[in-house]
Amino acid sequence: MAHTWIRVREHARLTTDAIAPDLDRAQISPSAFDWLCRLQAGFGQQGARLVEVENRCWLRLDNHVGVLQTPCGTGIEILPKHHEAQEDPAKSRALLSRLIASALDLPHRRTEVAEVQLFDSPLIEWVMRQFLLALDQLIKRGLRFDYQRVEEEQPFLRGQLDMAKQMRQPPGRQHLFHLRHDLFLPDRPENRLLRLALDKVCQAAQEATNWRLARELAGYLHEIPSSRDVRQDFARWRTDRLMAHYQAVRPWCELVLGQQMPLAIQGASQGISLLFPMEKLFEQHVAKVLRGKLYVGTRLHPQAASEYLCQHDDKGIFQLKPDLLLTAGPDTWVLDTKWKRLNEQDRDKKYGLSQGDFYQMLAYGLKYRQGQGALVLIYPKTDNFTKPLKPFTFSDELELQVWPFDLENDELLGLSNCSIPLEFTRITTDAA
Repeated sequence: MAHTWIRVREHARLTTDAIAPDLDRAQISPSAFDWLCRLQAGFGQQGARLVEVENRCWLRLDNHVGVLQTPCGTGIEILPKHHEAQEDPAKSRALLSRLIASALDLPHRRTEVAEVQLFDSPLIEWVMRQFLLALDQLIKRGLRFDYQRVEEEQPFLRGQLDMAKQMRQPPGRQHLFHLRHDLFLPDRPENRLLRLALDKVCQAAQEATNWRLARELAGYLHEIPSSRDVRQDFARWRTDRLMAHYQAVRPWCELVLGQQMPLAIQGASQGISLLFPMEKLFEQHVAKVLRGKLYVGTRLHPQAASEYLCQHDDKGIFQLKPDLLLTAGPDTWVLDTKWKRLNEQDRDKKYGLSQGDFYQMLAYGLKYRQGQGALVLIYPKTDNFTKPLKPFTFSDELELQVWPFDLENDELLGLSNCSIPLEFTRITTDAA
């Protein structure tokens, strides 16, 4: 099925009416519109939100990014909205691919984004390309085979004779032998998952290079059956020394099969859909970068959950989970990430800050820092937010810092003026 691709940014608006398309609004088919509404109904039951219906003729996307493919053949590529102005889609796609690779801890040598800019194709083509290249390297090194016990009835002797069954052989069939023997076959969980992922890529690939490579590799795996229980086969994926050369392809296989939960949200479509909450990608990327800047003796705890807002009936209630918690001996520092664009010049609108976020940070400060020290809110650096804001004071002993994180250089701005045990020299994720 040929796909019609639509490229927008997060929070874009979609409609069935004829409009001039750009990154913030686009026209889709009525069938795709209805399918998105049904998909949102399924997500809504799980507490997630994908789209919001406006006046029955517009859909507003939420802050999920990635690729959606509808059953009617409409493909929607949703890119990060890093700046207010219309951005270069190639740069947004490169940023998104880097954040996905960082958040999912994909091998760095496989995450170069230069080839994303070589052709004007959606991000899904880059993901499929990485999977195909990793699978190609695996096949060149050799697929792992395994012995499998086969029990069958044959008119000749082979392997071991099952004497118990043979003695119960009825008259007229005594010329047939009950045999047990082992076959050296590639039918194992890892190969079955790779075959299933390759089948999906063969169906979804539109770019010529991916299409050709997928069908070339399919010839090597044609004797392997596809996985029928993805979850169970991933649980049985071996990681011993003999399977070390399979580790590079596994994350891409999980990505294609939609198993990178809870980051990825898989939709029920005919193609490959990859959706990621942008705030989660940002949080995971910041955590990975800061982990490479820790002083000796400092530990970083993502999503710490050791404190509660209050006690009720001698038990904690309303658990407090800051995104990042740093500990060095008895000292503790609380950092929280927010994927939102601030404006350092707009004092009247409080720079775009949320009062709810400040209440949240105050609770973190009272419980994790006993009402003393500094807390940090981290937002992405943009053209309108280039330097840390002046501190916000909760009390004489507790204040809140608001710092930008430079996604271009993987640098947290503001460390040089704070006692947090992190290196403030520029360190990229290559060193993390």
